[in-house]
Amino acid sequence: MRSVLTRLSLTDFRSYDRAELELDGRSVVLTGPNGAGKTNILEAVSLLSPGRGLRNAALPEIGRRAPEETTGRAWAVAAWLEVGGEAVRLGVGAESPGASRRTVRLEGEPAAPARLTDHVRPAWLTPAQDRLFLEAAGERRRFLDRLVFAAEPAHAGFAQAYEKALRERLRLLTDGPADPVWLDALERRLAISGARLAEARALTLAALQAEIDARGDRPFPQARITPLGEWERRAAEGETGPALEQALASALAGSRGRDAAAGRSLTGPHRGDMSVIHAERGRPAAECSTGEQKALVLNLVLAQAARLSRAESAPAPVLLLDEVAAHLDRRRRAALFDEIEALGLQAFLTGTDDPLFEDLAGRALRIRVEGSRLAVADTP
Repeated sequence: MRSVLTRLSLTDFRSYDRAELELDGRSVVLTGPNGAGKTNILEAVSLLSPGRGLRNAALPEIGRRAPEETTGRAWAVAAWLEVGGEAVRLGVGAESPGASRRTVRLEGEPAAPARLTDHVRPAWLTPAQDRLFLEAAGERRRFLDRLVFAAEPAHAGFAQAYEKALRERLRLLTDGPADPVWLDALERRLAISGARLAEARALTLAALQAEIDARGDRPFPQARITPLGEWERRAAEGETGPALEQALASALAGSRGRDAAAGRSLTGPHRGDMSVIHAERGRPAAECSTGEQKALVLNLVLAQAARLSRAESAPAPVLLLDEVAAHLDRRRRAALFDEIEALGLQAFLTGTDDPLFEDLAGRALRIRVEGSRLAVADTP
C-alpha cells in the first residue's frame, strides 16, 4: 500500500513554535542553511513510528525551549496521510512539559504506539550513520533491528522481553541469590525471545542480500552482507525453532560462572553484529572511502525500501534522507531520485544547496527553510 503524507503540523517541536506544511503526495526537498530546522522536519516524521525517532532522543529533549526555560514544553506532531487511498490522521506528542511518555492518537482517539506501523513506516538515513561500519557492533545491531522491525513489528516485543530477562539474570548472578530454579526460568525466557531475534535478523539479512543482488544494474556499490553473531549465523545455517532455543538455553546455563565473574552476559543475540563487504573491491566496508561507505549504506536502505514497497498488507515506507545527496556524484544522485520514483515512494530529502536536487525538478515539492520558517519554493 502506498503511504504518503498530505499535511504535517508541528507545535512547540524542537525549533518550531508552530509550523504547517501542506503536501501534494510528491517527494519533498527541504533546502536551507545549516541550523535552519530541516532535520527537525525529518525527525517529526520519524516519530510517527514506535521508538525514539532518527535522533534517538529522549522525549524531554524534543519540546521547544525559550532561552529562560529549563524544561522542554509539551509538544505535538500531527500528520494527515493517504494509505492505500484512504485518509488517516495520526498524532504523537508529550502532553506536559518534560513528560517521559508520549501520547499517540489515531483519528483523535488514544492508541498504542504499535498501531502507527499500520499506517506509516518511516525509514531513514542520517549523517550519524556515516560511521556505521566504523562504530562498535551495537550501532550496526540497532541499525539491523530497525530494518527487521519495519517488516516485523513483533520484533520489538521480542527485543524488549529479551533485554528485560537479560538484566534480571545478570542481577541474580552478580548480586545474588543465584537461585538455579529462577535462573532456569529466566534463561528459558531468554532462549525463546533470543531465538526469535536471531531468526528474524538472519532472515532480514538474507532478504536484503537477495534484493541487492537483484539490483546489480544500479550505480551503487554491491554489498555482501552476512551475520557475524553466533546465534544469527546458526539461524542462517538452518538451526531454528526449538533446536535453536535449546542450544541458547544450554549456552546461557553453561556461562553462568563466566558471566558472574565478568559482570556482563558473554553469549546471546545481544552481542550480534553483521559483516558488510564491498563486493567489487572485496574489502570490508570499514576499509572503504567515506563516499563508498555512504553509498553502501544507502544501497542497504534502498534495498529495504524496495522489499517493503511490495508488501500488500502493510504501508510502503516513507524515506527520510538527511544530507544524503551531498555525498553522491551526479550520476548516483540521479539514480537515487529515479529509484525513489520507480518504487512509488514519498521521500523527504534535505540539503543546503538547491542545485543538488535539480534532477528532481517538477518531481518533488521544494520547501525553503530559513530560521525554522517554511516556504514553498514551487508548485505542482
